[in-house]
Amino acid sequence: MKLTKFQIIILVIFSAGILIGLAVLSLTKSTSTSAALPSVTIWGVVPEQLVLRYISDINLGRPEALNIDYIEKDVYTIEDELVEELALGNGPDAILVPQELLLTFENKLIPIPYVSINARDYKNTFIEQAELYMRDEGILGIPLFIDPLVMYWNRDMFTNAGIASYPKIWDDFLDVGKKINQKDINSNIRRSSIALGEFGNVSNARDIFSLILLQASNPIVQNKQSALGGQNLDITENAINFFSGFSNPSSPAYSWNRSLPLSKNYFLSGNLATYFGYASEVNDIKDKNPNLNFDIAPMPQPKNAKQRINYSRMYGFSIVKSSKNPVGVYAVLSELTSFDALSKLVPLTYLPPVRRDLIDAGNVDPYLSIFYDSALISRGWLDPDPFQSAALFQNLIESVVSGRELMTQAISQIDTSLNSLLNK
Repeated sequence: MKLTKFQIIILVIFSAGILIGLAVLSLTKSTSTSAALPSVTIWGVVPEQLVLRYISDINLGRPEALNIDYIEKDVYTIEDELVEELALGNGPDAILVPQELLLTFENKLIPIPYVSINARDYKNTFIEQAELYMRDEGILGIPLFIDPLVMYWNRDMFTNAGIASYPKIWDDFLDVGKKINQKDINSNIRRSSIALGEFGNVSNARDIFSLILLQASNPIVQNKQSALGGQNLDITENAINFFSGFSNPSSPAYSWNRSLPLSKNYFLSGNLATYFGYASEVNDIKDKNPNLNFDIAPMPQPKNAKQRINYSRMYGFSIVKSSKNPVGVYAVLSELTSFDALSKLVPLTYLPPVRRDLIDAGNVDPYLSIFYDSALISRGWLDPDPFQSAALFQNLIESVVSGRELMTQAISQIDTSLNSLLNK
């Protein structure tokens, strides 16, 4: 019997529905029922040596070793390489990238349905920043580790200035600056309490400015639209004024300008009292200046803040559409992010865990205890392109500071530009 065009369409839709149903059902199967876990190829921007060591440590305690081929990729080229491979019908089973790149890869990923990872269990297992992976149709990634912003502070500079403790709120820097900032006879800054107000010579400027916005209850992006203008216009203006005030010579907060070296280098030289960097930078700072007498503290918070907020980079695994066996890949990723596995990762990375139960266990190490606390209060935002957004933020600050644009014009411009990136 010859089928009509209508019957063919109905048959195709019905068949597609069956295939989708089977795919979802297969993802719901318990990983423990698998006879053997498959070989999995993962691309990532995390150093190969670290990942392979981690896999090796996990395999030491397993009756059957995980078979994982990890290939390190450059953070600037991984997207283009993946697009090329997908076009050829190839590609890895999963990727390991920072959460900041999640939107970049979103249309290339397979969401893990909530029948596989219960939404409540996911929230109870991982810290709050991990919820940026959650979508209506499922979870786009399983977090592996987190790298929080922290404040490095020069103990000698504080002691010599008669200051017993580090700044806990942003307002403290006004008093700290009066005691630490030093200028020569030509008003050139020779010693500084804080490096803010510029982008070109402030390490991690995009991330620090993001933190200031998030602490002011501005999500930056909401519902895949820029949240910098509109009802958040006043919040954004206040954040810009605060950030840029440290580079304004007429402001009492003046501590920094674009003629100074990169903030991390200035801290290493012993001329910057505080440096806002990532937890992962601690060993680099030790190696580059073993004689620097520094300590680590949480990032400053706004005065009278209702909740403490920090900013972090979170790295996680996501399943790619090129995978021929997403069920098996999910099973392997579940093994890599289990309690037992992640407990082995902390000593390897010297970074805090992403699981709440591991954070609850605490850590007596003087630095890790700060990292744990900083990770627990961390947030992030869904950035369409972290490299482009850094340029947009820099242009925003510099156009306002230089007087090139009025504040409202500059915010309107970044709103438009950020929405263009979001709608690509």
